[in-house]
Amino acid sequence: MAAKEKLEAVLNVALRVPSIMLLDVLYRWDVSSFFQQIQRSSLSNNPLFQYKYLALNMHYVGYILSVVLLTLPRQHLVQLYLYFLTALLLYAGHQISRDYVRSELESAYEGPMYLEPLSMNRFTTALIGQLVVCTLCSCVMKTKQIWLFSAHMLPLLARLCLVPLETIVIINKFAMIFTGLEVLYFLGSNLLVPYNLAKSAYRELVQVVEVYGLLALGMSLWNQLVVPVLFMVFWLVLFALQIYSYFSTRDQPASRERLLFLFLTSIAECCSTPYSLLGLVFTVSFVALGVLTLCKFYLQGYRAFMNDPAMNRGMTEGVTLLILAVQTGLIELQVVHRAFLLSIILFIVVASILQSMLEIADPIVLALGASRDKSLWKHFRAVSLCLFLLVFPAYMAYMICQFFHMDFWLLIIISSSILTSLQVLGTLFIYVLFMVEEFRKEPVENMDDVIYYVNGTYRLLEFLVALCVVAYGVSETIFGEWTVMGSMIIFIHSYYNVWLRAQLGWKSFLLRRDAVNKIKSLPIATKEQLERHNDICAICYQDMKSAVITPCSHFFHAGCLKKWLYVQDTCPLCHCHLKNSSQLPGLGTEPAPQPPVAGAEQNIVLQEGPEPPDHETPPGPGAQEGSGDNSEYINRSSASREGDADPGDGPQIAEGEACPVASA
Repeated sequence: MAAKEKLEAVLNVALRVPSIMLLDVLYRWDVSSFFQQIQRSSLSNNPLFQYKYLALNMHYVGYILSVVLLTLPRQHLVQLYLYFLTALLLYAGHQISRDYVRSELESAYEGPMYLEPLSMNRFTTALIGQLVVCTLCSCVMKTKQIWLFSAHMLPLLARLCLVPLETIVIINKFAMIFTGLEVLYFLGSNLLVPYNLAKSAYRELVQVVEVYGLLALGMSLWNQLVVPVLFMVFWLVLFALQIYSYFSTRDQPASRERLLFLFLTSIAECCSTPYSLLGLVFTVSFVALGVLTLCKFYLQGYRAFMNDPAMNRGMTEGVTLLILAVQTGLIELQVVHRAFLLSIILFIVVASILQSMLEIADPIVLALGASRDKSLWKHFRAVSLCLFLLVFPAYMAYMICQFFHMDFWLLIIISSSILTSLQVLGTLFIYVLFMVEEFRKEPVENMDDVIYYVNGTYRLLEFLVALCVVAYGVSETIFGEWTVMGSMIIFIHSYYNVWLRAQLGWKSFLLRRDAVNKIKSLPIATKEQLERHNDICAICYQDMKSAVITPCSHFFHAGCLKKWLYVQDTCPLCHCHLKNSSQLPGLGTEPAPQPPVAGAEQNIVLQEGPEPPDHETPPGPGAQEGSGDNSEYINRSSASREGDADPGDGPQIAEGEACPVASA
């Protein structure tokens, strides 16, 4: 059953490709130039080519037929192709019969065939051919009346009966006329089938639109026609034909530079119409999807498909190609200019694919570095992919500088490639820090600060590069050629890559500064208080050799609480708002006394402010607006410290203390 479904899916695509190819040919066909060539040739006296408007009407009829073939249901489309195959077989039978009669006339032998070996060979060959044609027609049309397709065997029967050769010619013409009448009768009996089919299709379309709407209708047609796969197959066939036509006319092998030029020019030839351009767009989307899927499979193996069975990627690269092609008028250029512009567009697409690969690899590599997985093969795959993403974008930027003259577009490509390499370098540095922390068997005290500084350095370089790109684009617009599209791109680039990044970075800096000031203002717990507390940190679930005390008398590691305050300024346990010591009356730099009884903690909390209701829970890391990348630092740095520790494995909670698990 699965094989049958796969076969039907293949037929659903393969049988619709010729209709798109016909649309592509009709788009390329210039009727005016075609008639000018006809008038200069010997066909100018042919009645079929006397009227130009008749050809124009046939041109539009071809469009209508192509659209009908494209949208036919699969069952009717298969039946139509079977009818067409039967017509081709009947034509083949006619050709076999005509060739046999012609060869008999040339031999001029009218005696018995068994006396002439050559005549017997011709008769046997023609008879076998006609039997094969009749059998195939009967199988295709699913009928046992094989005599309906055997009219072309009449000249053979006549020759077997020693009929004169002149009479065999007449019999052959009669057989051809009889076959034509059969075809006309079949067409006449099915004349109303297209009308009934169109009527039922219109009724179904109206019902779907009334019940579900136009959007549902469009999505249904998109899924039934498998538009992305259909256009991709169409473009690949077009590209293969272009490559074949080139090598079939060349005898000597081409050099490497010639092959690269051939590749670009072949792609340029295969995107000269809107249909072929859409085919290239979907082909690039599927290639990008395949590369990104392979990247994730290389990093995670088969677990990549278990965790993420459907990767909604690849369309970004295709849409980028389509927008750039429409903006630059790609299909209206000459082949050489189109190939040159396509090379630049493909560089942009490759840069986008590399950035998407980095988005996949970055969390996987950092999670692998923070975990306790000691599989060398996993670490090798992660590091090797990062090294590739580090070297290849830099090499691509170097090649662009070597082959192209620098302008605003190329500067954007080069800056994107360089930033990708810098981001990979930061990821590798953090990965090395995680591995060093793992080998030390103890957490690094200021790991989150180091991660923040590394990522902050990359963000600063990214911001400076974006600022330089905007400055270069503004200078080119003022002193060079001004365009509306270029100005819009500069404005969008300035807003998203300069202004928003600057705001995000400044908010992140302010949050960290406030968190550091609050930690410095909190009292540090003494050794006696830690011994009397005898509990673990409620954030990292590790033992506390040193701790700070919040105004609500909760103990935390200073580093853990600082990372928590990067996201929100409330206590992780009781949600009480944490203030600086200067804002707290009666609380100086001395450590707060440990509450002796269970009710003391509640009294202190009530003095500081009302406790939120029980149903309110603290927002998770990254939930507060403007937190920036701080949640990422918390997750990355705390992942290596948690290890395999279980919250229930810590010491027992002392009497009078709040349970961290229950409170959280």
